[in-house]
Order: sequence, then C-alpha cells, then structure tokens
Amino acid sequence: MLNPDSLKQIELEAQKYPEDKRASVIMAALSIAQEEKGFLNNSLIDYVAGVVGVPPMRAFEVATFYSMYAHQPCGETQIKVCTNISCQLRGSDKIVERLEKRLGVKLGEVTPDGKIGLKEVECLGACVGAPMLQLNKDYIENLTPEKIDEMLDQLAGVGA
Repeated sequence: MLNPDSLKQIELEAQKYPEDKRASVIMAALSIAQEEKGFLNNSLIDYVAGVVGVPPMRAFEVATFYSMYAHQPCGETQIKVCTNISCQLRGSDKIVERLEKRLGVKLGEVTPDGKIGLKEVECLGACVGAPMLQLNKDYIENLTPEKIDEMLDQLAGVGA
C-alpha cells in the first residue's frame, strides 16, 4: 500500500528507537504515509499499524488525536491557521477572514479545484510570532492581511 521509498523511510525512523520501543515510530510512520497518499483513511492507518507492529487501535488513536493528520483530501497546498489565544489576541480573526475571502472557502474546506486546503489548528508553537500559519511545512509569522495577499499572490492559480 506504501511505495518502497516510504517503507524505507519508516524503517530508517524505526532504527532511532530501541527494539522494545519500536511503537514510538508511529507518529513518523503516519506522517510518511500521509505525505505519500495525501491523507489517512482507516485502511491506511491499519496498514501503517501493521508495518510498525502496533495494534490498529493504537495507530487510530494517534492519527485522530493530533491535528497534523488529515482524514480526507485536504488540497495539494495546505494552509493551517493558528487560532489559539496568542494568535487570536494578535489578530488571527483578520487573517482567517482574508484567507476565506481570497480563497472562497471556509475553514475546513478545500478550494473547488482541490489545490488549497484551509484548516484551523489550535497551536503551532510559535506564539512569539503571532499571528501565524503553516504553509505546507513552512511557518509564516507576524501575519497581516497584506502579508496574506502577498503569500496568496505567490501561490499559482489563486484568484483575487
């Protein structure tokens, strides 16, 4: 179900742990699987559990607890906006408003062309740079509506 490169990456991650702690690789393994497939459905979670050697329920608990895992198609480009207290106090509501207006979708939705997903997250651990968001794997801090416009203008295929 995963390509050989992904399986090799999981095995390399597993080597970082003692054999009796192999279950600790589950988060990395789920991330690798999601990166290859785009999102985690139940059968993929079960498969990853088998690769790692943990009960499927344990993998499912991890996959559903953390907001970094997607359980439905979430767009080729993912924008995750922090709306926790530090970001909220520094204007994340204006950031969300600008993103929703420019993209034509609400939080939790994907643009009709499937290119950009917009997601609300609790905390990304960059409170000093609030308000902030994660664009794929990159953090962008000290956001303003104008910075959002610049960011979206740089993404291909985004209308005004």
